[in-house]
This record gives sequence, structure tokens and C-alpha cells, in this order.
Amino acid sequence: MHTVVALALPAVEAFDLAIPAQVFGDRRQASRYCFTVCSSTPGLVASTTAYAVVAEHDLGALAAADTVVVPGYLPLDDPGGEVGAALRLAAARGARVVSVCTGAFALAAAGLLDHRRATTHWQYADQLAARYPAVKVDPDVLWVDEGDVLTSAGLAAGIDLCVQLVRADYGSDAAVDVARYMVVAPHRDGGQAQWLQRPVPPLGQSLAGTCEWALEHLAEPLTVAVLARHAGWAPRTFSRRFVAETGIAPLRWITAARVREARRLLEVSDLPVEDVASLTGLGSAANLRLHLARDAGTTPTAYRAAYQGRQPDARALPDAHLPTSDVLAAGRILTESGSLAARRRVAGDQA
Repeated sequence: MHTVVALALPAVEAFDLAIPAQVFGDRRQASRYCFTVCSSTPGLVASTTAYAVVAEHDLGALAAADTVVVPGYLPLDDPGGEVGAALRLAAARGARVVSVCTGAFALAAAGLLDHRRATTHWQYADQLAARYPAVKVDPDVLWVDEGDVLTSAGLAAGIDLCVQLVRADYGSDAAVDVARYMVVAPHRDGGQAQWLQRPVPPLGQSLAGTCEWALEHLAEPLTVAVLARHAGWAPRTFSRRFVAETGIAPLRWITAARVREARRLLEVSDLPVEDVASLTGLGSAANLRLHLARDAGTTPTAYRAAYQGRQPDARALPDAHLPTSDVLAAGRILTESGSLAARRRVAGDQA
């Protein structure tokens, strides 16, 4: 029997706590896992929602845990020396320590993430990196496995990690059974990069007019010479002034603006990928795929499906229609090598 103990820190993210409770505490897992909840002080623990949760045990419960799960919590204060010591003691005796969402801040405060890769909710990744510089924060992935310490990205990414823990403990069939009952995918492609908001770099004060004009003409060829002509400066002077005011080169700024607009069109329209690329000045569908893979870690079809709440186009395509070098260059990775369905999804992005 594998004992899983969730440490609820106030105010605990109720959804984050519900994930390990469902995965490990469901009656269907009674022969595999024993699940319980603890806190610094037994009793009611405030949550980020409109209700409190009950923790029947104190920190002593961590001494018997095979796996410790720390759900997210707010505000992101250091949970204190007693909590940190209990987490370090559990890790030292060999317990697997896991965080969901912002629970990574508690692990970092305890020193368990020092010199390790880790992730957290994309909205708080920069804060985690700034507060704990010894932690190698990766904001783009759904979860990170460092062996005895694992961290997940925001909220629902905790499902992906907990299902992976079942896979590690009892095999793929057990993980698939849990995922099927929860009506979730046993494995998700991509990472949380596709959900990040990536604003266009700020407009320089003296360049605001030219920048706003450029945003309205993204479909047109926009070279440094064209931008400089609009601003009324020589190209070299314009480039120096642009970098000084925005911190980024003009063409990199234009590319960022084009990718952001392409993401918006994929989110709200059914325009073909080729049209999105043309309207945003990215040129070709292949170029759009390349930039979207770098920016969001996914393909146009998958990105659109994720935002519009639909399944990716699974139209049947000939087996010979395999991924081209453009798709490979865009970082498309098949999660199930040789899977016809996966190949068709990739091929669908080329249609």
C-alpha cells in the first residue's frame, strides 16, 4: 500500500487539492493508495474558494508518507520553518515530494528545489525564479520529474502529473484506467507555453506613432528602412533609437507582434492557417508553424483546438502524407511513435 499525504497550506487552492484526492483517494484506488490530508494545525484550512477544507492530521502525518503532495496556495509566503523542516525530513528519508501549481513555492522555501529544474503556474514562474534563484524554473512545461522531487504547472497540469505518478507506480494500464474514469487524456501534448500571455514589447514614446502604424500593417513587408521612413529618420538612427526605447531590435518587435496577432486569429477565427500567416505577415503556413512552435510549443491546429474547445481536425489522410521537414523544424514531436492517429494530426496541420 502506497501512502499519499497532501499538505494543505492556507489558503489552499481547492482544485489543486482535489486532484490528488481524486487520483489517489478515490475508492477505486483503495487497493493501491492510502490518501490523507494534513496541515500545520489539524482542523479547518481556508481555501481560495468559498469554503474551507478539513485536515484531520498535523505535520506528523508526513513521517509515514511514501509521497507528499503540496497543492498550490495563496498568498505565496514562506510557509514557515516547521513546514520546511517537515518537508526536508520527508525527503531525506526517501519520500517522493510533489507540488501542484504554486505548491512549488513551499518546496523552494524548504530548499528542495535548489539546483533542480522545476515548474509552477505560468503566471508565477518569474516570481519563483526571482525569489529562489537557485531553482532552474522552466515555465513552458506541464510537469518536471527530477526523480524524488516533481513539480507541475498550473492547476489542471496537476492532473497530468498525478496520472504520471500512477503510471510510475503501477504501470500504463493503471494510469489509463484512472484517466479514463476522470475523463482526461492519459497524456497531453505540448506544455503550458500555449496558455501564456506574451505581450508585444512596449511602444517607445517617440516611436509610438510608427509602432501603432506597423501594428495596422503587419501583412505588408516591414523592413527597418520602411519603419525608419515612416518615423522620418535614417535607418541606423531609427534602429538605435528603437533599441534604446524598447529594449529590442525593430524586426524582433515586428515578429513578436505578428506572432501575437496570429495567436489571436487562431483563437477567435476559423481562417485557414495559410490565411492567418498571410494576414499577419508571417508569409507561409510553414513559417507560422515554426514561430508558433517556438512561442507556444504547439501547432496551429492544436492551438486553435485548445482555445476553441474542439477536437483537432482528424480527417483521414493517406499514410504516405508524413510530416515534412517544415513540421519537424517547428518542433513537432510525436508522442506515440508510429501512431497513425498522431501522424494524421500532424499532417492535418499541413492541410
